[in-house]
Amino acid sequence: MHTEHLTTLFHENFAAFGELGASVCVWHEGREVLSLAGGFRDRAKTEPWSAETPVLFWSATKGLAAACLLHACQEHGVAPLTPVAEVWPEFAQAGKDGVTIAELLSHQAGLPALTQPADAQDHAAVAHALAAEAPAWPLGEGHGYHPRTFGYLVDELLRRLTATTLRDYWRAHFAEPLALDVWIGLPPERLAEASAIFPAKTAPPKGDPFYTAFATPGSLTVRAFASPRGLHSVASMNTPEARTASFGAFGGIGTARGLAKFYALLASGGVWEGRRFFEPPTLDWMTTTLTQGPDRVLHSETAFAAGFMRDPVDAHGRKTRTHFGPSPRAFGHPGAGGSHAFADPDTGLAFAYVMNQMEPGVFPGPKCLRLLAALSAEP
Repeated sequence: MHTEHLTTLFHENFAAFGELGASVCVWHEGREVLSLAGGFRDRAKTEPWSAETPVLFWSATKGLAAACLLHACQEHGVAPLTPVAEVWPEFAQAGKDGVTIAELLSHQAGLPALTQPADAQDHAAVAHALAAEAPAWPLGEGHGYHPRTFGYLVDELLRRLTATTLRDYWRAHFAEPLALDVWIGLPPERLAEASAIFPAKTAPPKGDPFYTAFATPGSLTVRAFASPRGLHSVASMNTPEARTASFGAFGGIGTARGLAKFYALLASGGVWEGRRFFEPPTLDWMTTTLTQGPDRVLHSETAFAAGFMRDPVDAHGRKTRTHFGPSPRAFGHPGAGGSHAFADPDTGLAFAYVMNQMEPGVFPGPKCLRLLAALSAEP
């Protein structure tokens, strides 16, 4: 592990690649081996950023939400192959009675977009609309990323299983026991600590199929990123109302250290300081690819386990990209603009990167990928 080279690259991100404020944290075999922070919380560069600075990490929240639901299934004896409708009866509408929890978590349920309007701040209305929604494609015919609806689906299932919201489940079962500065719904008293997030300064690449679809009115991609309605701008997510709300697909706020420590638990067989959080079969759902192929929403090759992204592989089992490092079982989830976190059970490695200056895209950006390359390099 080249921590010295990684440190050099991290500081170069500020000097040469336009980073504003960022943190990176690496754990290995249950021990923190690197924690770096630098830059500023504001564009005027008057408020220093530290390792304790929490920031919105967008879709990296999905991994935490999925872990909560998988943990609840484990604790309540509900197999991920159970139909969603057995836990949430209303979900059986419009031919969805056969959709399993595992298929829902792996973006196969066909519910990335809503035809019935619902406000992002109204969980009950969104859950009602999702229960009534017909799938956008037949079950078993591929997958498509659920950029926003994913969190509502997971939160509603968790409520049906445990009578507890995702925000409270995360706090009670993981954030507090592990002392993680990570929230799915920031407490009002912590609002002043969080950095704002800033939109990308550069334009997305021309000709990219995802951005072409994103610019095509009425496309599934456009509708997916607009469902439910509201909170579509970066500025809207910097408001106190958005920061304190619980959005399981895109609203997590925390530090790189907190994210990396949680993934260190997952990289350590689900056991932390003698306490078992996850049983081996539950971890298997996180590390086993359930679907791979052309993504109907992202218009690129994607692979998903139960709630976590995986690197796609070719016909010979070789990775076609290494967003989660070279190891076959590694898994995690990126966030829009460049945040990223993952666990590698094969090496006991956990990694997290958060920042406040976004880049175009939903996958790890160049600044993060430079660090990953150094992390994965042979000694």
